[in-house]
Amino acid sequence: MKKSVYEMITERIIEQLENGVIPWQKPWSGTHSGAYNRISNRPYSLLNQLLLKHGGEYATFKQWSGLGGKIRKGEKSEIVTFWKIQQIEEINEDGEKTIKQLPLLRYYNVFHISQVDGVEPKEQLKISDLESIEEAENIKNEYMNREHLKIFETVTNKAFYTPTFDYIEVPCKEQYQNIEEFYSTLFHEMIHSTGHKNRLGRLETGASAHFGSKTYSKEELVAELGSAALVNMLGIETEKSFRNSGAYIQNWLQALKNDNKFIVSASSKAEKAVKYILNEQ
Repeated sequence: MKKSVYEMITERIIEQLENGVIPWQKPWSGTHSGAYNRISNRPYSLLNQLLLKHGGEYATFKQWSGLGGKIRKGEKSEIVTFWKIQQIEEINEDGEKTIKQLPLLRYYNVFHISQVDGVEPKEQLKISDLESIEEAENIKNEYMNREHLKIFETVTNKAFYTPTFDYIEVPCKEQYQNIEEFYSTLFHEMIHSTGHKNRLGRLETGASAHFGSKTYSKEELVAELGSAALVNMLGIETEKSFRNSGAYIQNWLQALKNDNKFIVSASSKAEKAVKYILNEQ
């Protein structure tokens, strides 16, 4: 029986997690690009960044051929997903015909530049650590001021966001060995804050949101994916954080195995949260 796109995506993420690979921790330090299409130069979506094995240039067989490239014998393709809108005709209660827009998840095959002969890779744009940190601080300040969100950087061993009082508290910069880790932690809590009822309305409260629950696991994954997306966009290399501990990974694995739409939903919410923070809605 042919696998659905959701099953293919979920199996890919589960395989990485079970092999000790955190898909959203990519070694993209020093560049503004993760995986992107060679022809359009556009980066792939957050979900596709998780699925693709490498950073850098990808293209379809036809696109590489058009550039004079040749896929080496025996090389295996990877998948890139996209939403295709299908129009379905329905009859409403008044007997009138209406058109319903139904989004369907589809995929196509791509190959990485390392699998291709006859095409030279493009030069990667390098950025300085100072530029990255300045940009990270600007993102924090612009979001905080626009949303009237309080962010407390204080001497503590806790990092959290409280929707009740709408503020973030994180350990101060001096407590981190690497300043990049400070922003990784801060961005995680900033992603949580986008879920406030007056923003994207994503956060749930009560018993359904306790540690280990599906609701909790998804929100934590949304925050991790969103934080990773911002960090990778800035070209900041980060160390593994406590959120990638065995307990979190097991929760994610369980949720993925129970719901093959879990990662698609979480990555979509994370992408919306990142765009909200960057004011790119």
